[in-house]
Amino acid sequence: MKERVRFAPSPTGPLHIGGLRTALFNYLYTKSRNGTFILRIEDTDRNRLVKNSDKYIEKALSWAGIIPDESPSLGGEYGPYMQSERISIYNEKIELLIAADKAYYAFDTDEELGRLRSEKEKKGLVFKYDYSTRCSLDNSLSMNGEDIDTRIKKDSFVIRLKVNSGKTISEDLLRGLVHFDNSVLDDKILVKTDGFPTYHFANIVDDHLMKITTVIRGEEWLPSLPLHGLIHEAFGWEKPNYIHLPLILKPYGKGKLSKRDGAKGGFPIFPLSWEKDEGFKEMGFLSSGMINYLALLGWNPGSDDEFFNLDDLIKLFNIKGLQKGGAKFDFEKAKWINQQHLLRLDFNEFEINFPERVIDLKNKYPSKCAEIFLLVRERLKLAGDFEKEIEFFLKDPADYDQKAINKLRSKNDVEVIIKEIEAVVEKNGVDRLKENLSTLSGNKNINFGSIMQLLRISLVGKLSGPDIVKVSVLIEKSLTLKRLANLKNHIKNNLS
Repeated sequence: MKERVRFAPSPTGPLHIGGLRTALFNYLYTKSRNGTFILRIEDTDRNRLVKNSDKYIEKALSWAGIIPDESPSLGGEYGPYMQSERISIYNEKIELLIAADKAYYAFDTDEELGRLRSEKEKKGLVFKYDYSTRCSLDNSLSMNGEDIDTRIKKDSFVIRLKVNSGKTISEDLLRGLVHFDNSVLDDKILVKTDGFPTYHFANIVDDHLMKITTVIRGEEWLPSLPLHGLIHEAFGWEKPNYIHLPLILKPYGKGKLSKRDGAKGGFPIFPLSWEKDEGFKEMGFLSSGMINYLALLGWNPGSDDEFFNLDDLIKLFNIKGLQKGGAKFDFEKAKWINQQHLLRLDFNEFEINFPERVIDLKNKYPSKCAEIFLLVRERLKLAGDFEKEIEFFLKDPADYDQKAINKLRSKNDVEVIIKEIEAVVEKNGVDRLKENLSTLSGNKNINFGSIMQLLRISLVGKLSGPDIVKVSVLIEKSLTLKRLANLKNHIKNNLS
């Protein structure tokens, strides 16, 4: 049977990178088997909906290269793909369960259920709405002769699954057989008072009708596995395969990665910006870098290789590589992976991904952008580093590394050296500059390292940076001379 796998987020806010990784593993599993990848938006929890978050989800997946074959935007044979547009389907299916005595109407008020819970808690017990209590509560199973149709017209109600005693055995392809005692389960609500189905009910109905073969989701849903199995059994439907993924954990300590952890560690937890929150894209991650890193959180390719593009991952992905334990988020490792992807870009590719970061450079050096990019590329971990690394191309240094200058002054007459460098540049230009400065070093008995350090400080303001001779060639003779004069004036004005 051809694999049909779905990613089914709820539009209750922006997509967390944990959700993006779940989508990625769904996509890799599907595409590695030439299957169909489906995006379904589960928007039946009307109280928690966040405006435009469904659009954000689709946009985030598109940025990551995770393109559905069927979705709310693309449509498909098994739509609609927004659960709020499938209410008539859920109404039809719940009637089948009621008619088969697999589900029932419950009229208990929140106040009454709250009172029962409080009474149990006072005795150190837990109240459950299940096979041991249902016949003493206000529902269609305990009614004596009262007309149900009349009751459901005048009173609010929910519809509950009728869970009987016994055991439920479910299977997870990663974790094996999972045994549950039904005594720990409530008669879960399938349809709420507002007429909308719960996540659990709509989820199972849609998975069946959309012919989903494998459900891949986070391990936080593992406790729901028996309930979902019971709903399948109530309908007499075959269950899909299940895989519950390990969590993405916070960098330090225990627990799931949260927004607070991101704020503390100086990194986002969303793929794209959301309101005032920066996303990984805006921070300067390539989508390929982000996907590469997320794939390695909880999955091992079976080799020591760490650099992969999406096509590589599709070819390599196998559930045998999935781990059961959680994976800690390592921002430094994520940046290193991103750096490996940036190293493979030329300037045109960089501009396509980050057009806003090259505007000033293109304005000032329209014909030299590619050369300048290649000069600083290896220094970039994030695209945001680019503007910092090319700052000295766009404007003269605002300040200088005074500590380095003082160290050079302690051993050299730095003003004289700068004048000698100026003379070489004035006479010969910046072509063959290193060779000409080496000749200067020999003829004047000046330390070559001191010459090059003073040249670097004059052009970029500090001792670190890319090849300084290439920098001088790119900014040309006149600007090189100007900056040498600036440094000379700075030293003169800061004598101590």
